[in-house]
Amino acid sequence: MAQIHEGDAAELHARMHDEAATANDDHKRSLDMTGGSLPVAEKGDLQDVDIQVGETEEGEEPNEYEKKTLRRIGDKFPKKAYLVALVELCERFTYYGCQGLFQNYINNNPDGTDGTPGLGLGHAGATGLNVFFQFFCYITPILGAIVADQYIGRYKAILLFAGIYWVGLIILWTTALPMAIQDGSSLGGYIAAIIIIGFGTGGIKSNIAPLIVDQYDRRVMAVTTLKETGERVILDPAITFQRIYMMFYACINIGCLSLLATPFMEKYCGFWTAFLMCWLMFCVAVGVLIFCKNRYVVRPPQGSVITDSFKALGLMIANFNTDAPKPSWRSANGKTKIVPWNDHFIDELKRALRACKVFCFYPIFWVCYGQFSSNFVSQAAQMQGHGMPNDLMQNFDPISIIVFIPILDKLVYPALRKARVELKPIARITIGFCLAGLCLAYAAIVQHIIYSAGPCYKNPLDCPAGTAADGKALPNHVHIAVQTPAYVFIGLAEIFISVTGLEYAYTKAPTSMKSFIQSLYLFTSAIGSALNEALVPATGDPDIMWMYTGIACASVIVAAIFWLTFHHYDAQEEEMNKLDAHDSFLAKPGDEEKDTAQRTVSTS
Repeated sequence: MAQIHEGDAAELHARMHDEAATANDDHKRSLDMTGGSLPVAEKGDLQDVDIQVGETEEGEEPNEYEKKTLRRIGDKFPKKAYLVALVELCERFTYYGCQGLFQNYINNNPDGTDGTPGLGLGHAGATGLNVFFQFFCYITPILGAIVADQYIGRYKAILLFAGIYWVGLIILWTTALPMAIQDGSSLGGYIAAIIIIGFGTGGIKSNIAPLIVDQYDRRVMAVTTLKETGERVILDPAITFQRIYMMFYACINIGCLSLLATPFMEKYCGFWTAFLMCWLMFCVAVGVLIFCKNRYVVRPPQGSVITDSFKALGLMIANFNTDAPKPSWRSANGKTKIVPWNDHFIDELKRALRACKVFCFYPIFWVCYGQFSSNFVSQAAQMQGHGMPNDLMQNFDPISIIVFIPILDKLVYPALRKARVELKPIARITIGFCLAGLCLAYAAIVQHIIYSAGPCYKNPLDCPAGTAADGKALPNHVHIAVQTPAYVFIGLAEIFISVTGLEYAYTKAPTSMKSFIQSLYLFTSAIGSALNEALVPATGDPDIMWMYTGIACASVIVAAIFWLTFHHYDAQEEEMNKLDAHDSFLAKPGDEEKDTAQRTVSTS
């Protein structure tokens, strides 16, 4: 009997030993797949797998094992991309240098009793017109995209709309001259100018962002060896696109620093001098566009591609099937009518529809963002500036972006990737929503601090105790610097959500519709501006504090819903980006005719 028990015990011990060994092997495999570190004794296992799989040659696409084990990095920026970024820098210098003054220009009385003479429409009128301008500037990109993708191409479209922009700027600064303000003709000139400028900047917006990434021609991953360390890594186009757009956004915000100069020019010389300087800077942008023409990679227009896309969408809806427009599906289901696209185009279109679903959540962010150039300016005017113009505070937004982009690009993101943590688009956008909510929550706190201070408490700039001997209104006893963190929070939010939006619009759009999908992304800002327009009645004192609170809560709630709805897209990101491997159409400077012929062959 004892021998039987001893035999059973030995058998049980052996079985437990085998199970433990199996579990240990499974654990090792799990570590291998997630890129975790292995003990020295186990490195042989990794080498054995390498031998079985085989190392990919330098410059070739990595195999599945290498994708899971090698570190991913971005490629070098093409020099041509910096030329495009310079054009955008000059255009944004112009746009923000002007738009940042519009709140005061529209609000201030023509007699100069409350600052530099302006149009005298008051706070509500200033906010309303300012929001309309922002709204209009984000509708017009759709027109610019159609002109580019379907008719004349991105480069020529940018030149065309730059000419329109140029005319609008001339009207703006000439009608802001002191004699025009005194004659009462400035309001008509201002309205005409912002409509013309809106067409110009919109046409540039939808085309400049795709143009900069067009300068980079890699569309698939490649294995390379770092010369400094000998480490084998993967050049990942997705990371390169992310880095290019971060550089692009940094240039946008360097341009925004025009607001360091224009408020002082407004205060001491008049609005017209600031508008004139912005026009001169825009002339530099036009010069770079014209004289560097032969350096750019330019993709020719693709004819009726946008019309074809809507036809394909109609077939999807009519058949309740997103594969219905595919020639292969039509052939299998007895549809004999020939369609002017291939299966790959429909796959790209379906991917673009996913991006559009993501963009549906963006308007709430633009509501948050729209506060910094309108209501935050008015909030700053309610505090003691100590010699600093109230509209100068806006500069802390671009400054924070310029400071934090290199930190994220050079330190934070590489460190996360080295730790096998990849912040993919949906995760970054979610973080952006949370930061935007934090910004508005802080703005509500600042507004409460203002209302708690004299002399006018809940009626800043509007009480007998707050009127100086010369008739000018006195602000409440709160230092203007208290507002600074709000601009830092919104700047960080932009890096996570706005930069990612530009990247997502480009990487998820069909090759021939990059500008159009970009314009749909920009259109979400127009919706945000429309929502801001609806909130104008709540921008008075003391209701504005509760408006800030409501927007903050809405942004955080949207962040949660957004993550729950789309977090699985991050897991599918690499699979979606593989569609671009079929994009053999990589234009070279001066090769437009040759490229058109290649595209015709590839789609026939």
